[in-house]
Amino acid sequence: MSGNQFLINRKITFFGAGAMAEAIAKGLIARKVVSSEKITMFNRSNQDRLTELQRKYNVTTAADAASKEAALTQADLIILSMKPKDAAESLRYLGPLLSKRQVVVSVIAGLTIETIQSLLGRTAAVVRTMPNTSSSIGLGATGIAFSPEVTDEDRQIVNTVFEAIGTITLIEEEQFETLTGISGSGPAYIYYMMEAMVEAGVRGGLTAEQAHDLTVQTVLGAARMVQLTGEAPATLRKNVTSPNGSTQAAIEVMAKGHFNETVIAAVQRCAERSREMGEELKEAAR
Repeated sequence: MSGNQFLINRKITFFGAGAMAEAIAKGLIARKVVSSEKITMFNRSNQDRLTELQRKYNVTTAADAASKEAALTQADLIILSMKPKDAAESLRYLGPLLSKRQVVVSVIAGLTIETIQSLLGRTAAVVRTMPNTSSSIGLGATGIAFSPEVTDEDRQIVNTVFEAIGTITLIEEEQFETLTGISGSGPAYIYYMMEAMVEAGVRGGLTAEQAHDLTVQTVLGAARMVQLTGEAPATLRKNVTSPNGSTQAAIEVMAKGHFNETVIAAVQRCAERSREMGEELKEAAR
């Protein structure tokens, strides 16, 4: 397959080869954004993991120090996807290898652009992103913020990379923690509610499988209704809530339990914790 059939003709190196790195690489290849031969992945020392990725996606992997260094120096985009605890050491190593043409993209929670540049020891072109776990099936929601050093052309390329795994939202970095509270951790809130719905079904006499299937289809259908109709969630809720009916009775129980304020408080606490983690990473990097 010739290179011009792909959207991007750039070399991408994943510094870290965990689940999020795989999700992004998988999306890029499946959607013909980048050819597998232009993707290199490596991690600290898990050769079995690299072998698995090479077999599944036909990407290049780097195992020894020389090939890792070559992968980093030759890349157009370097995606930081290592564990947060390894970020400081990895960025200090990467800094001297960078050239001005390269763009550093982080998918590490809590790590600010300022901290990344500080650890690199230079004001490199840095992009901070926050994808969520639904990226692994191409339905992710990714927040993106750019440092001033990122060119318009590189901004477009980064946007295209993350559009391969779902939707993107461009925001100022100051709003990143709020985004983390909504979409970054948001899937877990929905799963938590789904757990309760399944449990209610089982307590009401359904089999676990029946309760599971009904819950999954209900959540899927509700999300698609919001997406396809363009209606506000509040409007759709009111449409299915007849006065003095069974749905209204259920909503009243939730309201009595301060459901709305509890969810808002959870999002705010998540954002606050994300900010705290960022400060912890900043302190650890000193």
